[in-house]
Amino acid sequence: MGHGDVEPSELHGGEVAAAAPLVPAARVTFDRRELNRIFGLYGRKVAAGEWRDYAIDFLRDRAVFSVFRRACEVPIYRIEKSVKLARRQGAYSIVSATGLIVRRGHELDPGLRAIDKSLSVVAG
Repeated sequence: MGHGDVEPSELHGGEVAAAAPLVPAARVTFDRRELNRIFGLYGRKVAAGEWRDYAIDFLRDRAVFSVFRRACEVPIYRIEKSVKLARRQGAYSIVSATGLIVRRGHELDPGLRAIDKSLSVVAG
């Protein structure tokens, strides 16, 4: 093992691992405006008792905001932003727990409205 091949757990106070890249690999992320919109909907659904937990994943090809009814379950919805699909089908897609694409488009708001309406009770 060379000088730069030190395990992070073996470092002691004040030591710096040499040759470690400081810049992470490029990842797709949600910007502040997108997160404000998503958390606005999330807050309303939590207040209504419909959603209880979330997870955010920033991957190389997409960013995913997953919503859970309970933390131990599969997500009931995934809000995905994929840069690869931005020009053709739109960067944003809303995917249900079964894998069905509820909404796909170039803007986030119509997809969030589709989720917001799909869980409301309709009196007939």
